Amino acid sequence: MKQRIFDTKTRTLRDFEPIRPGHVSIYLCGATPQAKPHIGHLRSGVAFDIVRRWFLANDYDVAFVRNVTDIDDKILAKASEHNRPWWEWVSTYEREFTRAYDTLGVLPPSVEPRATGHVTQMVDYMQRLIDDGFAYTRDGSVYFDVNAWVEAGGDYGSISGNKLEDMTGDDPDFALWKAAKPGEPSWPTPWGPGRPGWHLECSAMSTWYLGESFDIHGGGLDLQFPHHENEQAQSHAAGDDFARYWMHNHWVTMAGEKMSKSLGNVLSIDNMLEEVRPVELRYYLGSAHYRSVLEYSPESLKEAAAGYRRIEEFVKRAGTPEPTTWTDAFAQALNDDFGVPKALAEIHNLVREGNKADDPAPIAAQVRAMAAVLGIDPGAWPSSSSNSNALNVLVEAELERRATARAEKDWATADEVRDRLARAGIEVTDTADGPQWQVKE
Repeated sequence: MKQRIFDTKTRTLRDFEPIRPGHVSIYLCGATPQAKPHIGHLRSGVAFDIVRRWFLANDYDVAFVRNVTDIDDKILAKASEHNRPWWEWVSTYEREFTRAYDTLGVLPPSVEPRATGHVTQMVDYMQRLIDDGFAYTRDGSVYFDVNAWVEAGGDYGSISGNKLEDMTGDDPDFALWKAAKPGEPSWPTPWGPGRPGWHLECSAMSTWYLGESFDIHGGGLDLQFPHHENEQAQSHAAGDDFARYWMHNHWVTMAGEKMSKSLGNVLSIDNMLEEVRPVELRYYLGSAHYRSVLEYSPESLKEAAAGYRRIEEFVKRAGTPEPTTWTDAFAQALNDDFGVPKALAEIHNLVREGNKADDPAPIAAQVRAMAAVLGIDPGAWPSSSSNSNALNVLVEAELERRATARAEKDWATADEVRDRLARAGIEVTDTADGPQWQVKE
């Protein structure tokens, strides 16, 4: 089965055909570091890390660019509010995002460009647009002329579905470059000093590193409009083919509302890691299909952590054999628009099968290979040794109590111990070498 991707622009599942055979170019809209990251931010990082890992597992060379928006109205406002230099403020929280990505096992990007480092490329882009009649200057700022682009046959609205004629109120034109204001940082341009507009930076950086045409542009669903719509418009107007496939991950919600700072329902990564281990949080964030809403609740987080631990315990009991390869069902799941839920179901099916096998090692080797693609290979993450040791002590104490009761022919107590362990998900099997136990799937 060929790799298929749901392309947001065409709203269809499309066979993936890279521009260059054996090579995949991906641009992901990254962080605007104004505060500590929450799990809503990291869902995108995990989702596209799985995309990248699956391409790598299939022997593609992957160029993965994830930008940092390091100049922005919100960053300037936050820094001013706290009486800190803007560059110090953004650098502090950029490090927080990097730490969060690393903690959850998100592979570092091939390059992580910053907006302020690519003003030269932005100036070139603006000049091309002005020369072609699709941008104009006003009071030191530079604007993209949406109406001029549409009148020239441009495809404005093709990503979001918004039609220009249906837009009311504000002028649809958007700032490519914002004229300098007192007290704000600025950079020189032929049209006067100022700072980058939000949309321009991504067109300039993506094409600078990946070329005028690249394979996949990704980001959160909230970026579909206006950010990605405006990116595509200015890029096509400048003569670049730009992205061939558009992928958008859905939100993390809580009580049905999108997680955001303004709603006051932010769940920071550090807070989450007080409840579960990093690999368990990664398992949770990657467990739903990337295009589906992930509804947060403490219960769903605990269920995800328990699901990961079932995989971990099986692999450990099997001796953590070296990974081999995945099953056809696993490959079919990921080839079908990166269907992680079905891929995880296949892993858990093998875990159940392995728990019944006389020799679980070959199955555990397959499980490790598949889990590695999802970034949750138990052999590559720190063991939950403290939790496992505590569980082992408790279970062994109960089994010793049961053995004493059986020796004294106190069958009621022996049965009580066995039943209590069973209710806790511990399956006990009496063998010639004594009782053996395992956590039931």
